[in-house]
Amino acid sequence: MAGHSKFKNIQYRKGAQDKKRAQIFSKLAKEITVAAKLGTPDPAMNARLRTAVVAARAGNMPKDNIERAIKKSQDVGGENYEEMRYEGFGVGGIGVIVESLTDNRNRTASEIRSIFSKGGGNLGETGSVAFMFDRVGAISYGADTASADDMFEMAIEAGAEDCESSNDGHDLVCSPEQLHEVAGVLEAKFGEPKSIGIIWKPKDLIELDDETGVKLLRMLEALDDSDDVQNVYANFEVSDTAIEMMNN
Repeated sequence: MAGHSKFKNIQYRKGAQDKKRAQIFSKLAKEITVAAKLGTPDPAMNARLRTAVVAARAGNMPKDNIERAIKKSQDVGGENYEEMRYEGFGVGGIGVIVESLTDNRNRTASEIRSIFSKGGGNLGETGSVAFMFDRVGAISYGADTASADDMFEMAIEAGAEDCESSNDGHDLVCSPEQLHEVAGVLEAKFGEPKSIGIIWKPKDLIELDDETGVKLLRMLEALDDSDDVQNVYANFEVSDTAIEMMNN
């Protein structure tokens, strides 16, 4: 659930320290419960739930926690969460998309607006930022899963649109509609991926200087720390120096 993969700075999430891990588990559990409630509690028959369970395993969430979250979806009179998407701009004109699951949209909107404002940004209207991103299916495997050539060949055969490999691993993209079909072919060959999901991938990345980058990273961290926020995406890149400054 951590850091900066091939989609560096696209989906910002801090490393899983003990305190952060508990918060990540809570968000993973919420997504599992919502997915199971909207469909069926069987991951084999519910694509969204399958994605949520794979993400939970990738985040080292205990099996008992996963099963408890699925069971919670069947509780009568349980909590009802609404999916909301917020769009806005951070410092440097960076586009930011925030996905949330909330039981109180007024509370969440107010909190997110406040974080944008304190971070030097501003919350915009729906659609003001989304056009800068593509909605894609994303699948990631560890670097030791296969060679770059073998992974690329299998990815294209499975129906992926692209596959990029580095020392950090293999990152594949496909259409959202084909995500689970592509993932199924790859899983039969390479086993369960490190991560799988539908993300907002920037069409272009804007490079920020270190000072501006740190300010933006702090705003993204504040957004990510919100209990109602599930995912945060932004179309920027910064140097390793800025990331180190942020972490120190």
